[in-house]
Amino acid sequence: MLNALVTYAAEEGAAAHNPLIPAWYDIIWSAVCFAVIFFLFWRIALPKMKALLDQRAVAIEGNIAKADEAQRKAEAALAEYTAQLAAARREAGEIRDAAREDGKKIVAEARETASSEAARLTSSAHTQIEAERQAAFVSLRNEVGTLALDLAGGVIGETLSDDAKAHAVVDRFLGELETSQKASN
Repeated sequence: MLNALVTYAAEEGAAAHNPLIPAWYDIIWSAVCFAVIFFLFWRIALPKMKALLDQRAVAIEGNIAKADEAQRKAEAALAEYTAQLAAARREAGEIRDAAREDGKKIVAEARETASSEAARLTSSAHTQIEAERQAAFVSLRNEVGTLALDLAGGVIGETLSDDAKAHAVVDRFLGELETSQKASN
């Protein structure tokens, strides 16, 4: 039965109507709907979209301008930073050179002070040594004189009690001894 219906529908529709071509009333109603939708789109949606796209373009151009300005500011800041860094390095070099010069001056002053102090100490030591040598010489002369008098008294068999005369004899003897010693040198 189903086959009979499909065959009947195919015979009746094949003679009267082609399924690939729509009916004339479908074409008219589709054209009217298309025209209404196209009109609404053209008058309402398209101006709103155009305004929206214009706003976006303005915003993007503004952001690009802001980015360019920020880029210029960043480049200026970088140039300023580089200049400050170079100035700081130059100043640090000058400070370092000044510190070296100050160090050299301090070392020179310390050497000069040490040299003068060493000369003063050496002079003081020479003076002290000379004074001690003179004191030892006087003390030794007195001891030698006393021993010589005691020895002479022992040889003669008398004590030499005249201190002034005894000292004069000892001084003369020691003077002759020094003179003979200087002559041999």
